[in-house]
Amino acid sequence: MSLLDRISFTIRSWLNALVNRVSDPAAELDYSYEQLRNELQRVNRAIADLTTQKKRLELHRERLRANVEKHDGQAREAIRQDREDLARRALEKKKTTTHELADLDEQIDRLQATQDRMVERQVALRGRIEGFRTQKEILKARHGAAQASARAAEAFTGVGGELGDVQRTVERAAERTEEMEARAAALEELEETGAFDDILAKGDAIDRELERRSTEHRVEQELEELKIRVGGETEEELDR
Repeated sequence: MSLLDRISFTIRSWLNALVNRVSDPAAELDYSYEQLRNELQRVNRAIADLTTQKKRLELHRERLRANVEKHDGQAREAIRQDREDLARRALEKKKTTTHELADLDEQIDRLQATQDRMVERQVALRGRIEGFRTQKEILKARHGAAQASARAAEAFTGVGGELGDVQRTVERAAERTEEMEARAAALEELEETGAFDDILAKGDAIDRELERRSTEHRVEQELEELKIRVGGETEEELDR
C-alpha cells in the first residue's frame, strides 16, 4: 500500500468514525419513514392523475357512442326519405366515429391496466410503510434502551475506576502507616537496649560518659568557688 493509499484509508476511517459519532439512528429511522410516506403520496397523486385522465376519455367515449347512434339514426331517416346521398354521408361519419371509438377504448384499457398496477403498488407500499412503522418504533425503543444501558455502564465503569483509585490510596496510606509504626518500634527497642546512639551526639557512649562526669566536676568546682565568694562578702558586711 502506497503512502497516498494509506493516507486515503486513514481519512476514510476518520470520516466514517465521525459520521458514526454524530449519526442518530432514531432520526434516521424517522427520516426513512417520512421518505416512504412521501413516496406513497407521489403514488396517490399519480393514481389520481391517471384516474382523472381515464374519466376524461370515458366521457369522450360516451359522446362518440352517442354520435354513432346519431349517425345511424340519420342514415335510417335519410333512407326513409329516399336520400341515399345523405344516408351515405351519415354512414361514413358513423364509420369514422366507430374507428375513433375503437382507438379510444384501447387507450382507456391501457390506462385501466396502468391504474391497476399503480393501485397494486399503492397497496404494497402502504403495507410496507405500516410494517416499517412498527419496526421503526421497535428499533427506536431498542436503541433508547441500549443508550440508557450504555450510559449506565459508562457511569458504573467511571465509579469503579474511582473506587479503585480510592482503594489504592487507602492501601498506600496503610502501608506507610505500618512502616512508620515499625520504625518507631525499632527506635524504641534500640533506645531501650542502649544500642541506639543519638545522631546529634559526638563520640560513643564512653566519650559521652566521660564528658558528663567532667561537666559535673566543673559544676561542683564552680559551686564551691561561688560559696567561698559569697561567704567572704558576708563577713565584710558584718565587719562594717
